[in-house]
Amino acid sequence: MSRGLSRGDLLAALTVVIIWGLNFVVMKRALSAVSPMMLGALRFALASLPLLWFIPRPRTSWGFIVSYGVLQGLGQFGLLFTALHFGMPSGLASTVLQAQVLFTVLLAVPVLGERARLHHGLGLLIAAAGLGLIAASHGNGPREMTLLGFVLTLAAALSWAGSNLLVRLMGRSATPIDPFQFIVWSSAVSVLPFLALAIGLDGVEASWYSVAAMGVSEWAAVAYLSLLATLVGYSLWMRLLQRHAAGRIAPFSLLVPVVGLWAGWFFLSEQLNLAQWSGVGLVLAGLLVNQFGGSLRPAWCVGRRARALAEPADQSTLAPCTAQTSEPHPRTAIGDRKPDFRREKPPGL
Repeated sequence: MSRGLSRGDLLAALTVVIIWGLNFVVMKRALSAVSPMMLGALRFALASLPLLWFIPRPRTSWGFIVSYGVLQGLGQFGLLFTALHFGMPSGLASTVLQAQVLFTVLLAVPVLGERARLHHGLGLLIAAAGLGLIAASHGNGPREMTLLGFVLTLAAALSWAGSNLLVRLMGRSATPIDPFQFIVWSSAVSVLPFLALAIGLDGVEASWYSVAAMGVSEWAAVAYLSLLATLVGYSLWMRLLQRHAAGRIAPFSLLVPVVGLWAGWFFLSEQLNLAQWSGVGLVLAGLLVNQFGGSLRPAWCVGRRARALAEPADQSTLAPCTAQTSEPHPRTAIGDRKPDFRREKPPGL
């Protein structure tokens, strides 16, 4: 892995941020023509079915492929599309969905046996306070965030976290997994369930009429979601993770809500009230603490060691820095494991 980002890699990372940040406004546009379930069917059909003839099945079990397709397809995007349909603003959705980072930390402790650190807990508390502020600001008026939309978006984040854990479990396999192959085949899993739900909820005639009535802009939105947000976005992101350490690339995902909030304001005239802005700030602050809080302890310990060397008689200040170095913990702490990017794929939008 290279030590720094080249101009090309930096451009690729920013391209992914922009694609995924605009993703939420595009979803809103597509949902003006078709139902949430039909949009899911169209998105994953276009992202997978034309490629199944050329892309071989990934070297993993059908259980992993189907489980990921259900969690990431029906779970994450089915719930997110429904949330946007029922009044969740696109900008707020881009922020609340990032709660998947926090859910992943929480679930990784009992499911994967990973150990959460102090800064993870602090980040969770800060972000939870922000989510509480956003939830309390719900309303039923025009352009207001509905409570149902908020809850569904939070459920989508939880489902995304579940797919993250599944990816980590796959990463423990000795068989390398091609990420692009896995995206294509797991996307195909969601097509028929989405189509069945669309027909079951709306009927055959209404479902067919909504697709037939789609114009150029609606089909362009579906193409954006399928080709840019799914295939191009994931491919660029995985290429970056293969070339650089995860800690260098992952922080770019924190810029997605920034682009999402701007896009909602610019394209859809979405306005946030003071409580919502405060909640967004707390959520982003919590994510920052969760991402970078662990780097504060080493810096603090360096200062303590310098003072201890200057005053050798008093070594007590080094106790917190040396307490955990005597024996490694039998379980892996979150963020300590170096992932094998030949086998892992990151979550996406």
